[in-house]
Amino acid sequence: MDDLTAALSSSFAVSKEPNSTAAAHPRLAQYKSKFSVLEQSERRRRFLDLQKTKRLNYVNHARRLADGDWTGADSDGGDDTEKQENGERDLEGSAEEEGMEIESRKLPKHYANQLMLSEWLVDVPPDLDSDWLMVVSPVGKRSLIVASKGSTAAYTKSGYCVNRFPSLLPGGNRHNSTMGKDYTILDCIYSEVDRTYYILDVMCWRGHPVYDCPTEFRFYWLQSKVQETDGLSEISRRNPFRFVSLQSTDCTAESIRTALAAEYSFSVDGLLFYHRQTHYTPGSTPLVGWLRPYMVTDILGMEVPVGPLTAKPEYASQQLQQILEHKKASSEVRPANRSGGYELEYLSTPSQDSKDTLNFLNPKPIKEANMEM
Repeated sequence: MDDLTAALSSSFAVSKEPNSTAAAHPRLAQYKSKFSVLEQSERRRRFLDLQKTKRLNYVNHARRLADGDWTGADSDGGDDTEKQENGERDLEGSAEEEGMEIESRKLPKHYANQLMLSEWLVDVPPDLDSDWLMVVSPVGKRSLIVASKGSTAAYTKSGYCVNRFPSLLPGGNRHNSTMGKDYTILDCIYSEVDRTYYILDVMCWRGHPVYDCPTEFRFYWLQSKVQETDGLSEISRRNPFRFVSLQSTDCTAESIRTALAAEYSFSVDGLLFYHRQTHYTPGSTPLVGWLRPYMVTDILGMEVPVGPLTAKPEYASQQLQQILEHKKASSEVRPANRSGGYELEYLSTPSQDSKDTLNFLNPKPIKEANMEM
């Protein structure tokens, strides 16, 4: 029995996605995969090439998220989708020579798997300081926010609607929604402690989708639109939760050190690295990297200031035990597990008593915030 237990523990992996943040960092864990997997740098190049061939109908996709109507979703794309799939097959054919299949990418239906997720930053890109942006991420629960038809809904990564409330987002309350024409879709991290939705990214603002725009533009546009919206960062009857956009910074050594030495109004969970040219693509992508702050020295090879963020936490050894094995092809973008959790990315640092983890895996039913009459 002991031998069997040891064998199972040594071969167990929580996911089949390469470099998923659900597992320990590959390099720090010193784990050697028995499969031949393309290097992360090569997959970055192929993802950038792939997005050039995409011709997905993001206008209809955003409208369906806003309206909750997925009728005719299978027929979207037409010739453009066929061209995309042909391009994907070409990439898949060359990838198979390396022992890996590049996953088929299609727009997900309904509210599950709509968020763009990160991978552990394994291979440091040579253009990190020039072509990448960094965002300091707070502890919280990843949320898809859809403001439409005079109401704002919050969904988990696996598609559960966990809250519905008014907000000052365009389309988010009955006073600023014009017959359903104004709607907003955001990628957020919700902090229950701060009663705040920290905005990571924007997919649509006031009915204008920006899925296929580069990260650099999306971040700029998000900052400008949030600044134009009065009262969004304050709690009121029409805005019972704060909405605060997270700031991005260049990835120069000096900028990273400055970010690690800074003080924040929230508890820091980690660092997200976005390629400047990547589009907003639902599912995991090597064009968004993820590191814990204490890993910067080992992975990026730079000296960092001594402080709370760079100190190695007690749970570090548990995070450095496993790496995911070879990714197999899937017809879905990212399947969610039946418990409602999302095994491919876990941004929230678990608390000592793991209550946050249990709550995340078993989300509460939809609750209504006090609506203004």
